[in-house]
Amino acid sequence: MRPRALLLDALGTLLELEPPAPHLQAELARRFGVSITEAQAREAIAAEIAYYRAHLDEGRDREALADLRSRCAQALAAALPSDPRIAEIDGRSLTETLLAAIRFRPFDDVRPALVAARERGQRLVVVSNWDVSLEEALERLELAPLIDAVVTSAGFGARKPSPAIFEHALAVAEVAASEALHAGDSVEEDIAGARAAGIEAVLVRRDGAPGPPGTRTIATLAEL
Repeated sequence: MRPRALLLDALGTLLELEPPAPHLQAELARRFGVSITEAQAREAIAAEIAYYRAHLDEGRDREALADLRSRCAQALAAALPSDPRIAEIDGRSLTETLLAAIRFRPFDDVRPALVAARERGQRLVVVSNWDVSLEEALERLELAPLIDAVVTSAGFGARKPSPAIFEHALAVAEVAASEALHAGDSVEEDIAGARAAGIEAVLVRRDGAPGPPGTRTIATLAEL
């Protein structure tokens, strides 16, 4: 039976993060004349991402998101090389530099897959461990018109793999668990979480690698 609703993870399923280190390198040079190596940029970005992942649910509204981004920029700064010119960069400018370096783009198969799902009459709900800026990101990438709703862990108050966030997504989609299918790239967050909520789950492995035994695995959303 064709599911009435598709629940979709964001990062790794709909969106990919462009390599941020070269962007950070370029932004620091352009804005402040600061030159760092790509390896140094990667180390700083890794520190920022680790901090963000630990605290992303704190970005529950616009004010809290601004504070979270400021703290992420501080984590980035702490991991950058010791340089007087870097130390002189004010917090707001560093936050703007960080945001300019973090860029997302949809995978090539995403738009056709979303269009096809809408033509089949399926409801489309994004369910992601993300701060509340995800909806704006999807709008910038012109994917928002193809999506019925966005549920973020920060906005809802629980992150995957909690079954609660999936149950909330079902309520938003106005379908029962048996009428939905969830697709995501994480065994722990997407597959285990969806199954705990009684939802059939599909693992997205874009490199074509096999998934765990008993888990339906696809390499492209066209296979949905």
